[in-house]
Amino acid sequence: MFMPVLSGLIVSVDAFFIGLSLGLQKKCKFLYLVIINAFLLGLCVLGFFIAEGIYESIAFDTDLIVGFSFIALGLWYMLHYFVSAHLKHRRGHTETENASLKTIVLVGLVMSAEAMLITIGITFIFLPNSTFAIPLTVALAHFGYSALSFHLARTKYAKRINPVFSHVISGLALIIYGLMALFVEFGI
Repeated sequence: MFMPVLSGLIVSVDAFFIGLSLGLQKKCKFLYLVIINAFLLGLCVLGFFIAEGIYESIAFDTDLIVGFSFIALGLWYMLHYFVSAHLKHRRGHTETENASLKTIVLVGLVMSAEAMLITIGITFIFLPNSTFAIPLTVALAHFGYSALSFHLARTKYAKRINPVFSHVISGLALIIYGLMALFVEFGI
């Protein structure tokens, strides 16, 4: 029971930085974050039941799928940030520009889909001993981390944080979880 909960807490660290970036947007209200996380909870529960349903139909070990998927997701997350930041810089845009409501909704959808994939991955690794604590931990950790950082972003101290740190740490958290899944597979 302890390891699935710990896994949910570790891989939800990226939500801290998503909440931070949303908190720095003047258009984003805390209510939006609550709505995003309610939707996220629903997707986590759905992911838990999907994982249980398809686990037996996968011909090879799911730890490998989970491990390599999260490593790829973490690398993509960091690479995507650096490429988009480079393109914005070339076009003369600044990091402090405010996101539109459409962008906030898109961030919420991506965060929710990522949390569902996290739930599926953790469920795969710990099946047949997976419990409903997995989707609840992932969803509550996402909400806790993002709410805390959202409020921190409204202080004068968080405004000085370089955005590159949040993207690199989020990507590394996903990569570390992927490595943990591979370590489980190889017994390291």
